[in-house]
Parts: sequence; structure tokens; C-alpha cells
Amino acid sequence: MTYSFAKSALMGATALTLLGFAGAAEAGSHGISACLITKTDTNPFFVKMKEGAEAKAEELGITLSTYAGKIDGDVESQIAAVESCIAAGAKGILITPSDSRALAPVVTQARDAGLLVIALDTPFEPADTADATFATDNFLAGELIGKWAAATMGDTSGAKIALLDLNASEISVDYLRDQGFLQGFGVDIKDPTDIGDEDDARIVGNDVTNGNEEGGRTAMENLLQKDPGVNVVYTINEPAAAGAYEALKAVGLEGQAMIVSVDGGCPGVQNVAEGVIGATSMQFPLLMASLGIEAIKTFAETGEKPSNTEGLDFYNTGVQLVTDKPVDGIPSITSAEALSLCWG
Repeated sequence: MTYSFAKSALMGATALTLLGFAGAAEAGSHGISACLITKTDTNPFFVKMKEGAEAKAEELGITLSTYAGKIDGDVESQIAAVESCIAAGAKGILITPSDSRALAPVVTQARDAGLLVIALDTPFEPADTADATFATDNFLAGELIGKWAAATMGDTSGAKIALLDLNASEISVDYLRDQGFLQGFGVDIKDPTDIGDEDDARIVGNDVTNGNEEGGRTAMENLLQKDPGVNVVYTINEPAAAGAYEALKAVGLEGQAMIVSVDGGCPGVQNVAEGVIGATSMQFPLLMASLGIEAIKTFAETGEKPSNTEGLDFYNTGVQLVTDKPVDGIPSITSAEALSLCWG
């Protein structure tokens, strides 16, 4: 049997101290246990996801152990975390996979051991590697900012596009956002699972950021060396966008390029308000995490597993375009409105 979720308002929570892979942080001391494994514990997106999971676990009486990689792409630490959760007898695992393919064997091991495994934010490849996925429609998130950028520019024939991606592994969340942006902007994306195979002359190039501000700055510097005329900057997330802006500002080009991104964290929304980011696609990590904890509780008690949103291979937790420069035909909210919805 399967069941569907009803979205509900999320409760705030104070984050527990993360003890890392030497020993997980735990909330509660109850009969059902669960694990949350995020890519890092520094990105505000994952910090807020952890808060959402902890709040819901406390509410439902579930013992929650939390783990995080050292950096985005730290597959080894995530594998070790899954193995620890299996050994501890957890009923379920919520995981944001650092590599949507490399983690498949250990996730299969967990499922074979009877655990419910739910991917958050980043789908596995294939998606049914996990029992379920709770995520933003990442292709749509990219497409929205791509359409907005094209509409804002008007004549896109003179576009010079810099693409600041995640890392060399090209995991699902990375190519979905990148390719969604390009399609929204009007670029022929060729293979939608392959970053960088496009032949559009408007693309200056791609570089990787590891999803952090330092990486965004370095990637932007590299692409400016290739073409100082860059006037459209796509970024995988808002920390990378902040770094890209600093690189542009350092050479006096912050007014030349529009920056678009994905996340919807409060610092990113504030950057929209301040004109650093032109538009961002807001995600809802608290919802992903709280629904995941609810699913583990239901599975532990009844054996039922969550169902996908109709027509998709994941449960869609929603996306909202945020900009203070709205364009016709693309629904959006302002940064002031978004500040009441954001996280981090």
C-alpha cells in the first residue's frame, strides 16, 4: 500500500549539536529511530533541513541521529553513515546524496536490511534506488530562472552566459538545474543529463563551485578570464551566487551581469532585495525533512510507503520564483513576501 501526504505548517526548532561521523547527534530516546544524512552541515539549506527533521522527530517521538559530509561530494562519509544507521537498527534513512549513483549500492544494502530510504532534494539515479524522493522539481526550478533571465534581457542574442555548477560528478540535482535554466533561456540542451554538451555560442563556459561561496568566487574568476563580457550568470545555489557577485564586484563588473540561482534561503532572498541576485527559485527544505520523518513513522507502524506526485517519479515539495523585477507570464513573489517564507 501507499499513502499521500498533506502539507502542513512546519514548526521551528533549535538545532542540536552535530557530533559528526565519530558519533551522530541524537534527538529523543524513543522506540522508533531514524537517520538524517546531509551533504554538509554548513550550507544553510541543510542546516534548515536538519532543524525540520529534528522538530518533527521530537513532535512524533522518534529518536533521530544526524550525519553530514565534510564537503559537498564527500561520498565516503555518507557511505559510512548509512552503514552506521543499518548497524544501529534504524527504521529509516533520509539522505541528500552527494553522488546520486555512487551511493546506490549501500542504499540497496539498507533497503535489503528492511530500512525505508528516502532521498531528500537530490534524486538517486535511477530514482527507484530509494523507496521515495521528496524534492523540488529541480528542472522546473532552473527553467523558471532561465525564463525570467531571458524575458528580463529581452534580446538574448548578445547573451554571454556563465554556468556555475556543483561538481565534476554531475549528479542529478546539478544537471537538472543547469539544463532547466538553459532550456528556459532558449538554449538547445541536447542530452538533458549531460552538462556542457551544448553548442550554443552564447555560452562562455561551465565551472564548478562545490556549492559554496569560495567556489562560486573562483569559478566566476575563471570564466571572466575566458570572457570578461559575461552578462548572465547561472549558479547552482545562493552561496555560489554570493561568491560570483564578489568576483564580479572585485573587477567592477557587478552591474554588467544578472545573477540567477536556486534555494530561497533567507540570505539569498536578502540578496534579491539588495540586487545581488536578480531572481531565485525557492525550495522548502523544512517540508522535505518533516514529511520524511512522518513517512518513517508511518512505515515503522504500518509498513506503508509514500507515493509520488502524480506523473512524476518523486514527491514534489514545490518551488516558487522570487524576484523584485517580475515579468509577464512568469508567476513570482517579491523578496519582501519571500522573507516570510524563507529559511536559514
